[in-house]
Order: sequence, then structure tokens, then C-alpha cells
Amino acid sequence: MSTSQPAGHLIVECLVEQDMEIAFGVPGESFLAVLDGFHAYRERARFIVNRQEGGAAFMAEAHGKLTGRPGVCFVTRGPGATNASIGVHTAFQDSTPMVLFVGDVGSDFRDREAFQEVDYGSFFGPCTKGFAKRVERIDDADRIPEYVARAFATAMNGRPGPVVLVLPEDMLRTQTTARPLRRVEAVQPWSDPGALRTLRELLLKSERPLVIAGGGGWTAQAAQALQRFAENWRLPVANAFRFQDTFDNHHPLYAGDVGIAINPKLAQRVKDADLILAIGPRLGEMTTGGYTLLEAPKAQQKLVHIHASAEELNRVYQADLAINAGMSAAARSLEVLSAPPTLPWEEWTLQAHADYEANLEPQPLAGMPAETPRGPIDMAAVVALLQKHLPPDAAITNGAGNFASWVHRYFRYHGLAKGHKTQLAPTSGAMGYGVPAGIAANLTTGRVAFTIAGDGDFLMTGQELASAAQHGGKSIIVLLNNGMFGTIRMHQEREYPERESGTALRNPDFCGLARAYGYAAERVTETAQFEAALLRALAADTGTLIEIPLDPEVITTRGTLASITRAAQARG
Repeated sequence: MSTSQPAGHLIVECLVEQDMEIAFGVPGESFLAVLDGFHAYRERARFIVNRQEGGAAFMAEAHGKLTGRPGVCFVTRGPGATNASIGVHTAFQDSTPMVLFVGDVGSDFRDREAFQEVDYGSFFGPCTKGFAKRVERIDDADRIPEYVARAFATAMNGRPGPVVLVLPEDMLRTQTTARPLRRVEAVQPWSDPGALRTLRELLLKSERPLVIAGGGGWTAQAAQALQRFAENWRLPVANAFRFQDTFDNHHPLYAGDVGIAINPKLAQRVKDADLILAIGPRLGEMTTGGYTLLEAPKAQQKLVHIHASAEELNRVYQADLAINAGMSAAARSLEVLSAPPTLPWEEWTLQAHADYEANLEPQPLAGMPAETPRGPIDMAAVVALLQKHLPPDAAITNGAGNFASWVHRYFRYHGLAKGHKTQLAPTSGAMGYGVPAGIAANLTTGRVAFTIAGDGDFLMTGQELASAAQHGGKSIIVLLNNGMFGTIRMHQEREYPERESGTALRNPDFCGLARAYGYAAERVTETAQFEAALLRALAADTGTLIEIPLDPEVITTRGTLASITRAAQARG
């Protein structure tokens, strides 16, 4: 006879059965029985106490990106769930598996607008086109194993994404003898053999093909198979926006990243291609340059779109060939696709990589003094030092802002084919993602985690440094402080030159704040000071914040704020 236990304990046991070793969240009275379950199973599962639900959800999303299995987050009803929604939205747009558990009002209070009550089906539901893949409420404790297993399967299958499970408070306190279901694995849709023959025919008719790889669902094995496919056919490979580690940036076939601040030569190459092989990305606004590099709904280029979700195929772009396949299955099918001995695009491929290499060379910024042509702090040189000293398996994280452009342009991400995911960045453009993602990366893997943040970006979730200190996590944070919401100020100057409004920031003592949370901290005001500071951070027993005051004029890797203002004024 099975032993009876509280439903809240069964929730944790089911998660342990799914090989969940770490969960993130902010405690609430609505799921006290689950917290007690974490105490009961404390030898097998950790509960990381966060300082705000947005940070907790970002950590769970980062965990999902790193592991390929759903990151788990627990929050309370109402304000807790709505705070966590930013992480759910990020998981949705980034195609990351995640399960959010929401403690809810008791069943006997439901639908009365009880304290903090929210209709989660309406709030998170798929009808909102951007939150959860599925929202379910568990009213029967005996069915917990079914719901948890289905949540994990739904989060991983097809296009990965977030699932929300709602837990009535009274249900969690009931006794149950139900037992967990076994670990679920993602189901891989396989490429249709006929479609692969058609793909080969399209390649043989092509003169200027280009691969754009990215999206969710990649494994190291799939990335290795993609690399072999590219090598067999000598194809240039670009990575989709903020999936820059899908293909190794050090590989001679790498062409660069297709996203914000794209290399102008790569942007032209996308337009000039006669065949685009989109393997994994959903071809969203950022990857397509606002649907201009590939015109929607029918691109000028021949388009082969391979995606794990049948619903995504032909939804925005009418592809010449749409293949419904998971990334592991697709890459393994492509790597055995036989190539002819000679190919007409050899020079095209060589030039694509040469353009990428040339884009790694920084240029002087107009208006900067001759002695400091890229500003008082040379961010390209700073990134070069990161490349030199960070281990190859370091996790590189960022939130949203122009500050990320230096890492995106100049850092060469080691590809997933080398065994580790190395980039954690939100395609959703969520500010505040980088700090909790870095902490989660270190807690999850034990690897070095490096975060680049802006001042506005850091202040969204900087309190999670306290979570890191409490739970033994550490990250290295380089905080670029220019005293403003830089991206918005850039757009403001472009549209309304010399009319600053709502973008200036009065900032705290960031180093003092970091020390108060338990991090080491120092301020670097000259490029020559950075290397020693970085080496101290790598050797430190705690996390470290390195603040770099950045001249507000140094707004992008290619130009200054003043140059943007002048261009806007010239337009009239």
C-alpha cells in the first residue's frame, strides 16, 4: 500500500522524478505545503529563494536554456504571478522550456475576486499570443503526477516554451497516495525523406546559399551534426538574434549574427542570397531586420524553413520548403545529405567569413579625441580581454540595452558543438535578464558566469545579488554606467533630436550597493585597469561587480550620440 503524503510534498517528489535538482521562487502562503515538501526532499532538490518573482522567473528560464529541460519557478498568486510574467514571456519568445507553478486561492473562494485572485487562464493563456503554451489548474491531488508530467512534455515538445500550473491552496494540503510518473523526454519530429530530397535539389540549383541557425531545442549533438552538414556542403552559417552560440564563432564557415546592429555586409549578404536555410529560428522581427532582410509573407530568396513546431511553419513566411523537425532530428538528417565534389559557392562562403572577421576590427568613433578614438574606455579592448581570460565554457549573459552590443559584436562565442551552451540572452528584449541569468548559470552548472549590464538594466534585478550570496552563487558583472536608459535615448535623438525626456538616471553607488549584497566590487575608469580587475574577479571567492563609467556619447559600437543627433537634424 502506498504511503499517504500531502499533495504539496507530491509536487516536489514529481519534480525530483523529472530530475529537477534546483527550483527558483519567492515564498507565499498559498503554497506553504510545497515549501514543506522542499524541506522533506531537501537532500534531492534545492529551493533558491529569490528577492523578486521576475528575477526568479528569469533564473528558471536561464536554467531551461542551459539544460534543455524545463526550468522550474514557484510564485504566489496575484502579484507574485504577474511579477513572474516577464520570465514567462521571455521563455515564450525565446522558445525555452519552463514550468511556472502558481499558488492560488482556495477552491472554496474561487471566482469571488478573493484576495489576490487572478484568472490565470486569461492572463497567461495562449490567446494572449505570447505567454504560456498551456495553462492548467490542478484541483484533484491524485492527478498531480499526470499534470506535472504533461507540463514537462508540453514545455519540451515541438517549439519549447513555458507552461503554467495553478495550485489551489486547499488542494495542496490534502493527503494523497498517488505516485510520480517516470521522467518524460522530448519527442522529436523527424524530417520527411521526400522533403530532404527536395532540399538537396534546391541546394544543387543554388549559387549563393546561406544558413541561419538558432531557436530552441538544440543539443551539443545536434550542433555537432549541423557543423558536419555545413562542412560537407561548405555552407556559410549565420546565427539568429541572440542564438550566437548555435554555431561556433571560431569556425571558418561562420558568417556572423543576424540581428540588432547586424554587420552591414552580412545584411546585404542575406538579401543577395538565392537560398536561405533557416534551421530552428522562427524568423522573428529582430532576426529579419523588421521583416526586410527577408520580406514577409514571401521572401525574395528561396526559403527552406526547418522548425520543430508545425504551427510556426508558414505562419509568417510562406516557405518554398517547410520541414517540421526537431533540431536533433533535423541536424542528423542533414549531416548525411550527400554533397557533390565541387560547389559553385566556395568564394561566396570564404568572403562571408572574411566579412565577419573584418567586422571584429573596431573603428574610431566620430567626434572622439585622437588619443582616445573609441572613448575613454575602449570597450572593444575590454571585450578582447574577456575573450583572453574567460574559460571557453563560461556562460555569457546580458539583459537588454545598447551595452550588450559590444559583447554581441566583438565576443566570439564558443559553439554548443563544443559541449556547452555559452550565451544566455533574451530575444524578447527583457531588461534585467542578465544578472539573474548569470547567477542561475553558476548555480546550475558551477561554471564561470559573466554578465554585462547597463545601469538601468542592473537596477531592474540587481537585488538578486543577495540571492547569489545566500545560496553560494557567484558571477562576474561588468556594469556600464552612462547615467541613462541608453537605447531609448539613442532612439529619442534619432526621432526628437536634442529633446531629452524621461531617459536620464540618477544612480546609486553601485560598488557600495554590490558590497552590501555580499559581492566584491571595484570601479574601473581606464582601459588599462580592466585586465587586473578581471583577474581579481576570476580568482575571488565571491561574485564581483566591476563598474565602468561610460561616456554617454559612446552609444553604439559604430557611432556616437552626437552623430545620431546630427543625422536626425540633417533629415529635418
